[in-house]
Amino acid sequence: MRFPLFVDAVARRAELPPERAAAIARAVLVTVAERVQAGEVDDLSAQLPDELSAYLAGPPSETTPGAAETFGPVEFLRRVADRAGVEPATAQVGVRAVFATLREAVTVGEFQDLVAQLPKSFTRGVDPAPPRPYDE
Repeated sequence: MRFPLFVDAVARRAELPPERAAAIARAVLVTVAERVQAGEVDDLSAQLPDELSAYLAGPPSETTPGAAETFGPVEFLRRVADRAGVEPATAQVGVRAVFATLREAVTVGEFQDLVAQLPKSFTRGVDPAPPRPYDE
C-alpha cells in the first residue's frame, strides 16, 4: 500500500483531512518504532513500502540498541499528538485509524506480532485479523 493510499484510508476512517491524517500516520509509525523491539520494527518495515517504512527507522535508542522503550497508552498518545501537532482526542481517533489501516496493509501474522508487543488498549476496537469474505 503506497503512502497516499494509506493516508486516504486513515483520513476516511478518522474523518480527518488528508494532511492531518498524514501527520498522524507518520507520528504513529515513529512512536511504534520507539515502543516495539527492533526485530519487530524490521519485520513490519519489510512489509511496508519505503515511504512508510522510513518512519519506522527512527533514531537508534540511546540506551540499549534494539531495545523498546516502555511506556503506556497515555504517553503513546501524548507523543503522537505532539509529533502530529494535534489535540489528544484527535490523536486517539487517528491512532485507531492508523492501526486499522496497518491491519490491512500487512499480513495477519505480522499485525498479530505487532499488537502482541503493545498493551491491548493501544489497539482497542481494531480486529487483529481482517474480516473474512462471505463464502457460500
